[in-house]
Amino acid sequence: MRSALALARRGLGGTWPNPSVGCVIVRDGRVVARAVTAPGGRPHAERAALELAGPAARGATAYVTLEPCCHWGRTPPCTDALIEAGVARVVIAVHDPDPRVNGQGVARLRAAGIEVTEGVLRAEAEYGLAGFFARLHRERPLVTLKMASTLDGRIATRSGESQWITGDAARRAAHVMRGHADAVLVGVGTVLADNPELTCRIPGYRTTPIVRVIVDSHLRTPLTSKLVRTAGDSPTWFLVRPGADADRRAALADLGVTVIDVAAGNAGVDLADGLRALAEAGITRLLVEGGGQIAGSLLRADLVDRIAWFHAPAVMGGDGWPAAQSFGVGRLAEMPRFVRRRVVSLGPDMLTEFEKAA
Repeated sequence: MRSALALARRGLGGTWPNPSVGCVIVRDGRVVARAVTAPGGRPHAERAALELAGPAARGATAYVTLEPCCHWGRTPPCTDALIEAGVARVVIAVHDPDPRVNGQGVARLRAAGIEVTEGVLRAEAEYGLAGFFARLHRERPLVTLKMASTLDGRIATRSGESQWITGDAARRAAHVMRGHADAVLVGVGTVLADNPELTCRIPGYRTTPIVRVIVDSHLRTPLTSKLVRTAGDSPTWFLVRPGADADRRAALADLGVTVIDVAAGNAGVDLADGLRALAEAGITRLLVEGGGQIAGSLLRADLVDRIAWFHAPAVMGGDGWPAAQSFGVGRLAEMPRFVRRRVVSLGPDMLTEFEKAA
């Protein structure tokens, strides 16, 4: 199962709207096939592994990180493929909460005489599948807020200079995070200040382009920006308020940008409504790299699930730009709280990862 989970991690960011699932098939103590959900979500890991195993799948054990599907989509159910292949046993990490499955896959396997073991390394599997679960249960993606700041939480000098607070190793780790996300989101302020590309610049790390999402309520992003100029190569979506300039919308659409209307809100648009729109479009894992306004708005609305905080060993002072702008905390009890998951040294810098406290 640990091998299957490692395979599943490889597919993160490339299989949406489907989850990234790993499958390992073992017969007589020997691994005969390994597979992960293919880019774009098809074929599923079980079918890919069974094809690799061929006749060796008969009488074998299949280790799968998520309950096999039992419904027809663009392909037949994976439960049927496992039954037809003659697998003797299936070991599952976690149930699929999709109403079309949710225990029915296990029931179909058992009805066919296949032994099923459930709950193996469940917690590890749930961590990797959190984006898929968030889309099903909360109708929004899993939101990871990434920040790079000084020790006193400043992301830019008072003049707006921010490149680079952290070093090469930290920036490379940030690109790894992009590689594991379905989409990356920034606000128009970041676009105007930095003219970013928002791509994963680690050669060969991704097989599919990351979706770039820009919160730009009034379509202020220049048509000459890197994001717009490369919209034909990497999906580029703008979250805007209804009634944004029609000519501007048309010009962006002609250049390959997808414009999505969402309700107005504190960040120019209502971010909760924007996240629902992203989930409806299939996004399960969202990495937020916006500035202090986006961070404050998400924290105020209780929309942050994880924080990845890169700290440089430097102090800027109170006139620098804060990592999160004020969002109305009047008492300590009102602060969003998180639990530290791990700490990693990255050259002179430090990455601390947090999860939302239960």
